[in-house]
Parts: sequence; C-alpha cells; structure tokens
Amino acid sequence: MSQKVRDVMSTELIVCDDTATVADVARVMRDRHIGDVLVSSNGRLRGIATDRDIVVRCVAEGGNVEGASIGGLLSTDPIMIDPNAPVEDAVRRMAEHSIRRLPVVDDGKLVGVVSLGDLARDRDEKSALASISSARPNT
Repeated sequence: MSQKVRDVMSTELIVCDDTATVADVARVMRDRHIGDVLVSSNGRLRGIATDRDIVVRCVAEGGNVEGASIGGLLSTDPIMIDPNAPVEDAVRRMAEHSIRRLPVVDDGKLVGVVSLGDLARDRDEKSALASISSARPNT
C-alpha cells in the first residue's frame, strides 16, 4: 500500500492573515527560524509567502515593508494536495510546478504542509537534504 501525504506532512502551521505587513511576516520568520509562512484570507488559504518573495518582490523593488501587505506579494491559486493523496502525487506536483512546499487541505481546511525536506527525510533520512532539513536552525 502506498504511503499517504498525511504520513509525511508537517502539522505545525504558521499562518498569517493576508493583511499583515511584509515586515510583520518577516519578523515571524526570523523569530520562528523559518523561511515561509502560510497566508490566509477569511479563513481560506491564499498562498505561501517565502523569505525569497519578501526580498525579490518587495525589498529589491524598494517596497515599503512596514506598509505593504503580504497579500500583495503572493502568487494566486496555490497548488494544494489532499492528505489522503499518495506521496507520489505530492512529489509529482512539486516537480511539475517547481515548488518546494505544498499546502495540504482537507475539505477546504488547511491541515498541513509537505516540503522537500519532509519528503527527503521520509525517502532517505541519510541524504544531505534530509540532514539539512532536520538540523537545528542557525540563530
């Protein structure tokens, strides 16, 4: 029997509202030692904001990080997956869309995220990516 997404996903979700400022989201990332935050609007997933989004789409463009909302940086229509989908489907979607994180949604409700690191740890816990993904964050 094939393994399901729910078996490898992370359920520790950090979610910000799409009206949060870019600076507030950056501080959440710094304080939590993470590189991405899930962004919602009215309880629905809008997308994932990454540290790269903040740098490339706001800071590098001279944007106002204290005044701009994170919702303005997001790509629309995030790619998602059901927790009961086979892990192979997650791998395929991530490869097809060149993404590193895949929100897991069950009946419209965000229940987790599966990342490349999660998949690496599951597939080969001795791989370099698994080791990096399991390491404590730099402080």
